[in-house]
This record gives sequence, structure tokens and C-alpha cells, in this order.
Amino acid sequence: MSSPIRVLITGAAGQIGYSLIPLVASGQVFGADQPVIIHLLDIEFMAGVLNGVVMEINDCAYPLVKSIVATTNEAEGFKDIDAAFLVGSMPRREGMERKDLLAANVKIFKSQGKALADHSNPNVKVLVVGNPANTNALIAAKYAAPKIPITSFTAMTRLDQNRAANQFAAKHGAAVKEVSRVIIWGNHSSTQFPDVSNALLRGEKAPFDGHDDAFIQLIQKRGAAVIAARKLSSAMSAAKAAADHMHDWWNGTTEWVSMGVVSDGNKYNAPEGVIFSFPVTIDSKTKEWKIVDDVPLDDVAKQRLKLTGDELLEERTEALAATN
Repeated sequence: MSSPIRVLITGAAGQIGYSLIPLVASGQVFGADQPVIIHLLDIEFMAGVLNGVVMEINDCAYPLVKSIVATTNEAEGFKDIDAAFLVGSMPRREGMERKDLLAANVKIFKSQGKALADHSNPNVKVLVVGNPANTNALIAAKYAAPKIPITSFTAMTRLDQNRAANQFAAKHGAAVKEVSRVIIWGNHSSTQFPDVSNALLRGEKAPFDGHDDAFIQLIQKRGAAVIAARKLSSAMSAAKAAADHMHDWWNGTTEWVSMGVVSDGNKYNAPEGVIFSFPVTIDSKTKEWKIVDDVPLDDVAKQRLKLTGDELLEERTEALAATN
């Protein structure tokens, strides 16, 4: 077996963390022969629950879990980690303005960015799950620099891709595994653009008669629909998406996958200096992502990319103001 890697999950006592831990511990993310030392971090208020989670991991007797670090201390949680799932964030509460939500999360991800710089492996791969994920990733990257490059930070839009792929497959009477090149552009928010204009069905170009507003809104509002039905947020599907995202980043893929990554302003007119969801491929040896070139975009798509890009610029402005 390989030497163990250290994997951090923040918000580990919460619902998403609870659903994510078995996927990491069982080898579904980093490999069936890859031992892990699992770092679990949560706030002091959740310390008792976190101890119960540790008890359950131990009771599962996972062969790949070499040890567990469970803590409410950031320095201990981030110490020497090789991969991080930043799940914990401030959720939006009733009556909360977006700027207040951004300000609350700036405090969290500023601190975690500093902890990454001070304590983590400089090659750490950081996936931000906690919303607003794109801008939270940007803030964490700002405060982890220059030790950790911004290319080592990604935001999760894989849940949106999985939702869109499933709905697209159902529409065409296909299995999800028969669908590819379903893309999520932009922000993980209600401005995101689920794009099936380049989708493949059983390896062939799928029929496309124009962008379907009903389909787009279904994906944009799916999280709210789950909350309305379940009275709780999407935990199981979010954890699965986080596992999918990190699996592909760690192991590589030649297939297009949607990831929020830093924009240099030179691809698809996405604004420079924001974390923007693009279709990417990942090199299996270097673990480096690359934005797919020359994806065709019609006028409707270009308008929707501008809309979501503008929102990300607004979020960045508000978040950076909150850092001061």
C-alpha cells in the first residue's frame, strides 16, 4: 500500500460531512489501495457531536483509515494535509442580505486560508463546498498565497452537473453513464448556466433544439426544491458530488467535468480573477486541471455567461470589502 495521505473535512459534524466521510474512508475518492489519515474539524459547539462521529468511524472498521484527528483547533486540523474538503460555512438565514452572508463567510475562509498557508502541505488540493462556494474559494486562496497557488483551489459545481446529467439522461431515456459533456458555467448560484448544447449521448452528439428555460431553471432551483421536500438541505447528493470532484482531480480524467477554477480572463469572456465554473480535464500524473478550449457557445449561452460572471464580480467586490 501507499503511504497514508492526510485528508481534511471541515464542518465534519454536519450533514454533508457525515455523508462524505464514508466515501473518503472506504477508498472511493483517493483509491482502493490508498490509506488515509482523516482530519475532522468543526466549531467548539459541535465538539460532542464530532466525538460521536469519530466513534462511528471506528465502529465501521475501515481498513484504509490509519488514524483520525478530530479537533476544533484550526492549526491542528490543517496540519500537513494533502487534500481538503472545506464544507463548513455560514448558511444563509431568513432575512439575511447577501452582503451579510458574504461578510460572515469571509471571516471563516480568511482564517482557513491563513491556516492552509501556515500548516498544510504546499501541494494541498482544496475543494470548497460551503456556499457561496466560488467566492469562498477566492477568499481562501487570497489568504493562502503565496505558499499555495490559486490553481490549487476549486469550487464545487459538480452537484449541479450531476443534477443536470441525470435530468438530461431521463429526458432521453438513457442511463446517466451514457451521458457526457453536460456543462455548468459560472457561479454555484441561481445564475449558473447548465449547458447541454454540447452534450453527448452514447458517444454521439445529442439532439439539441435550443436552450430549454424550464430545464435551466429546474437545475438552478433544484437545491431549493430539495429543501422544500426534505426540510433539510442536499446532504447526500452534495457529499457524492464532492467525492466525484475530488476523485477526478486526484486521479485524472479525459472526460469533461465542471469545476470552479480561477479565470485569467482569456477563456469564454469570463471575468479575470474570479472562481468561475468551466469544463475542464485533469492530467492523471500531475493532477493539474486544464480548461477545455473551443467549446461552441451561441448568443444565448454568451448572455448567460455574462450574467453569472457579473454576479461573481459583484460578490468579489463585496467580499473583498468585507476583508477590510
